[in-house]
Amino acid sequence: MSEIVDVIVIGGGLVGSSAAWRLAARGHSVVQLEQYTPGHKHGASHGTSRIYRQAYDNHLYTGLAASALPLWRELETTTDIGFLELTGAVDHGLPAAVLTKSRVLVEAGIKGEILTPAQASARWPGLRFDTTVLHHPDAGRLHADRAVVALEAGSRLEGADVRHDTRVLAVAEASYGVDVITEGGTLRGRHVVIAAGAWTAELIGRSELGASVVLPTLRTTQEQPAHFAPLDPGTAWPSFVHHPGAELDTAGIYGLGSEDGIKIGEHATGPEVTPQTRSYTPDIAGEQRLVDYAEAWLPGVDSTQVESLTCLYTSTPDSNFVIDRVGAITVAAGFSGHGFKFGPALGELVADLVEGNALSPQQFQLGVR
Repeated sequence: MSEIVDVIVIGGGLVGSSAAWRLAARGHSVVQLEQYTPGHKHGASHGTSRIYRQAYDNHLYTGLAASALPLWRELETTTDIGFLELTGAVDHGLPAAVLTKSRVLVEAGIKGEILTPAQASARWPGLRFDTTVLHHPDAGRLHADRAVVALEAGSRLEGADVRHDTRVLAVAEASYGVDVITEGGTLRGRHVVIAAGAWTAELIGRSELGASVVLPTLRTTQEQPAHFAPLDPGTAWPSFVHHPGAELDTAGIYGLGSEDGIKIGEHATGPEVTPQTRSYTPDIAGEQRLVDYAEAWLPGVDSTQVESLTCLYTSTPDSNFVIDRVGAITVAAGFSGHGFKFGPALGELVADLVEGNALSPQQFQLGVR
């Protein structure tokens, strides 16, 4: 009979890897299982760029983002892999949306300033700004691929057993915790963390855990951001969110600089798919909307030089995360297209739940929403 490990983590993306790192760092024996090879592009954690920012509408997310920053820096130091650059971030557009975030930053004691569009354009000439601008300096961009590599390296340094190309077929509850059934055999654990992204609901359904693990509806979409060539590679680019409702009367836009160009995207507007039915092919109309936006709002890019890509969002109805524990099972899913920045802070929350040291925040709890 195989050894019983403390925790089996299912999923090798951002959240599974963050959980494995933090659990191993606390001294737990950890086996992490990922169904694909390293660096695959089938989920939601690949690519060269993700926004890191602390400006949110509420203290839960702002606090989690702030607590992630020293952990990201610790990981960079421990692994000698750099992936986080603080370029600052700006929110602009509808004043109500911008000023709410400013108020939360002030209440949290986080630096921020309100600028006029003219002041912001003088500082960041690659962007045209709308109505009201919030700048906060402790923000920027993460290189997603390198961050996941660093998380895996950090986990291994702490003693975790990280296994790729290992597909999980089902999870079964057992007297000692759980059995995790893979194509290569069965692993025994005292606890399992299911952080399988767009595959989460399917895995829980196959495992007949519905009576104990009641997920909210998880909707998976194929999103398609695009990279544009900057006119001047030396121009400074903050991460940015353009909120609709003032001059912008279409979907909101997020963006940031990256080694592949200036990335922009709409948030959660893509078609509903499954991991098996996604096309990996960008939609022409969606690409044209981003080109139109770049022509109107990004004077610092060549809007004719565009390269679209696709990725998956797995979203809850209210865009709040699912991170909660039932017995020997902790589920971490539904990160709704805005989870990457929080990585190691989410890993800490998962570790607290596994150890029984915390309750999940109400917004993150399992159940129908």
